[in-house]
Amino acid sequence: MTTNEQSTHRRRGHRTRWVVGAACWSWCWGTGSVVVLTTASEAQTPAAPPAPAATTSVTKADLSEQEDAGGTLGFGAETDVPGRKPGTVTSLPPAGSTITQGQAVYGVDAAPVPVYGTLPFYRDLSASVADGPDVQELETNLQQLGYGGFGTPDKKFTGATAAAVKKWQKAQGLPQTGTFTPADVVLAAGPIRVSAVTAALGGPAAGPVLKTTGTDKVVEVRLDVAKQSLAKAGDQVTVEINGGSGTGKVLDVGRTAVADKDANGQPTGKSVITVTVKLDDPNLGGGLDSAPATVHFTKAVHKDVLVVPVGALLALAEGGYAVEVDDGGTRRLVAVKTGLFSGGKVEVTGSGLAAGVKVVTTS
Repeated sequence: MTTNEQSTHRRRGHRTRWVVGAACWSWCWGTGSVVVLTTASEAQTPAAPPAPAATTSVTKADLSEQEDAGGTLGFGAETDVPGRKPGTVTSLPPAGSTITQGQAVYGVDAAPVPVYGTLPFYRDLSASVADGPDVQELETNLQQLGYGGFGTPDKKFTGATAAAVKKWQKAQGLPQTGTFTPADVVLAAGPIRVSAVTAALGGPAAGPVLKTTGTDKVVEVRLDVAKQSLAKAGDQVTVEINGGSGTGKVLDVGRTAVADKDANGQPTGKSVITVTVKLDDPNLGGGLDSAPATVHFTKAVHKDVLVVPVGALLALAEGGYAVEVDDGGTRRLVAVKTGLFSGGKVEVTGSGLAAGVKVVTTS
């Protein structure tokens, strides 16, 4: 045996003893595993080749920066409906019901008090009254309900108007006097939803009767006044409710700031305004009438910019970021300047980057 062979034999014998000793130590100290006596060359297994890196293409897109604000799903602000007609309340609608033009809101002395137009009626209307916009409002509603005969609605109360009023009164079960009394109707700009009933059957009709809202579901956001520039009437927003996501439009931006309070009613030290958002899909809340909501307001939009997944960014030791460009299997780092981050995407600019360039990514 040569000197080199002896040396090699000693090294191999030493590594064999080390592996055996290690296996025996593992068993003796209670792992319970079976001792495998093997040589070092037998214990070594080839490492599995690394999985190929995922790549994606640089794209061009519009990125928007968003700011979130909490809100509440509901039907908007409530309106009190007071009774103006003397008598006894004989019928009331259930909370949650929807009432449209001409339908009874409640009843007094067994006679219905229906929904009518928007202009407040301030006097009895009959053939003896002076011309006025309230007459035109009356004729417009009569015609919409199918009681015409007076031509195009105008400000003059004629015999034909009185005849139409009598037909309407007959249909309502009211005395057919031909004179319209403001207390006979409830004013509303459109369909109403009964949010709460405050009167009681058998109680006096002159006084608080019920509360109403609109019929469209809305989200009301209490927005910090320092961020009021985020919301403009007509703006499109994204809304999340009960695990679902949809779009909506800003209906109204409040102009009166109030002190904000937390869930316990304690002041937060901030002033807020109310921003009302109408949902494009009324079923977004999943049938709920009220629920917490998150509204995403668009803060800034960068159009037609180069975009990669955030997972494509590599942090450089010297600071800043780079992307790893894959050019047919050849890879190189390209330093990039980042812009907007939105929805898992990031705006980038860098030397040689263009739409279609492949980059390595983890997402």
